[in-house]
Amino acid sequence: MHWETLTAELSPERRHRLLDEAGPILLSLTGNRTGDRSRLPALARTALEEAAGRMRMVPPTDTQLDELARALLSRAGGLGFLEQLMPPVCNRYTDLVLNPSGQLWARARGDMDFTHLADQTPSHQEVWQAIESLLGPLGRACTEASPSVDARMPRDAASGFAGARLKVLHPAIVSGDGYPSLALRFFEPNPVDPQQLLAWDMLPETVLAQLLEAVGNRTNVLVVGGTGTGKTTLLSALCHGIPKSARIVKIEDPEELWLPHPNVATLEARPAPPGSSIPGYTVTDGVDDAMRMAPSHILVGEVRTGDAALSLFRAFMSDHSGLATFHANGPLEALIRLGVIMFADAGVPFEASRTMFVQAIQQVVHIGFTEGHRRVLGVYDVRQETDTTHDVCFEPVWQSEHADPIPRLSTSPAAVPKPKAPRKTATGKTARRTAVTRKKRTAVLAEDAKAADATGTRE
Repeated sequence: MHWETLTAELSPERRHRLLDEAGPILLSLTGNRTGDRSRLPALARTALEEAAGRMRMVPPTDTQLDELARALLSRAGGLGFLEQLMPPVCNRYTDLVLNPSGQLWARARGDMDFTHLADQTPSHQEVWQAIESLLGPLGRACTEASPSVDARMPRDAASGFAGARLKVLHPAIVSGDGYPSLALRFFEPNPVDPQQLLAWDMLPETVLAQLLEAVGNRTNVLVVGGTGTGKTTLLSALCHGIPKSARIVKIEDPEELWLPHPNVATLEARPAPPGSSIPGYTVTDGVDDAMRMAPSHILVGEVRTGDAALSLFRAFMSDHSGLATFHANGPLEALIRLGVIMFADAGVPFEASRTMFVQAIQQVVHIGFTEGHRRVLGVYDVRQETDTTHDVCFEPVWQSEHADPIPRLSTSPAAVPKPKAPRKTATGKTARRTAVTRKKRTAVLAEDAKAADATGTRE
């Protein structure tokens, strides 16, 4: 009898028994540790074949094992449908998102748009099982009481898993078909080599060499760009310009950067635990602490608040070198947005924020999407035009043909135009004529009065 016949006749009860039999075998093969997910598919197949043998079944073929292996991994690791889509099993995607409708979408590495994974149709139970498996080891849960959860999956060096950023929203606050909303952003598994940027055609080789040289000369660099444009990836590659002997302190929320340097300390922000008196730890706290850790370079994965920007600018102005990223679609927008959040969060006047920007940042690198691919759009030196004004100028070191021209930002008062003379209208003319007529009548009456007085005197 062939295995095809057996699987066709396999009842739900026998399928359940086969998975029950294979579960303990898989755990014994992994040593009760499922962290090394790159080996799990092969181990699951081995466990199923052994379980089938114990149950006196013919070993299944490779094609027939796929569905059972996925079901077994869903039981063992709890990730289910996500298992075969996540690193290190699959390194094709940088983002996975599940919508409240139950549709699963993925963004391939280097692409701008998401692709609908139509062959993935997880049930509500499978989705919640996967989410619980993601959040459980972190001591977190998504409930109606805590409907919004931000978390980070830790790095697993043994399996090559670099970690991931995780966002979960409960169905109570997202409209749809009863599914939660899930977003996963996977971190780079290795330090990004500068040559990889050239392979991705992100920028010319000469420009990359100039940037690495600038970083090596302790130039403070701000990488700006929109969401998902590759700011952190570019920052990681530029860090190769920092001498290997440097002492680096990096502050992230969450940790994403992998550096090839031996002397590195990482400070990671964390929110205050719900219902706890334990305070949170912010990027601002991390920058302030980093300045007391004898760094030669300070790296900030992403500046999100005005308080963090103020602390970072103070650090850079106190002779600390470093790099950071910021969400903005260009240098000018970065300058304006930083001024807004520094005023809103820290009360820093706009003129002061611009002066601090010029003193703290020497170079801005703009990255974005062109023709559906991530590319560096421009590199700009930051200049203050005079010592007495707050005018900021971005001088292009290099610009892509797709980049827009960057205007100079001036805070000097604009010339006030002279007010225009009011237009003559019919109403105005009538008023003037009435006034003239009144004056004439008054003069005539005055002359008549004088003539009457003269007549009376003669009489």
